[in-house]
Amino acid sequence: MRGIKRSPDNPAEWLHRARSSLALARQKTTDVLYEDLCYQAQQAAEKALKAVLVFGKLHDHKRRRQPRPHHHIRSIRVSIAQFTV
Repeated sequence: MRGIKRSPDNPAEWLHRARSSLALARQKTTDVLYEDLCYQAQQAAEKALKAVLVFGKLHDHKRRRQPRPHHHIRSIRVSIAQFTV
């Protein structure tokens, strides 16, 4: 089965993947190991941060400026607030 080719440069795609990993982390079944749920939660966080960084890179590129770390930190804080469990 062939999957749909997705762009790694699309922040929305990274957020979609983060939400998917978070949904897996929230599974409440006795057949799944706790550490596997934690791994999926960690993956959700990484993918959400990747979305923020990709968005920042695209945004800064359009403005023809070098990315500034404090811009990313502010964006990360906003994204984390949206993904509270």
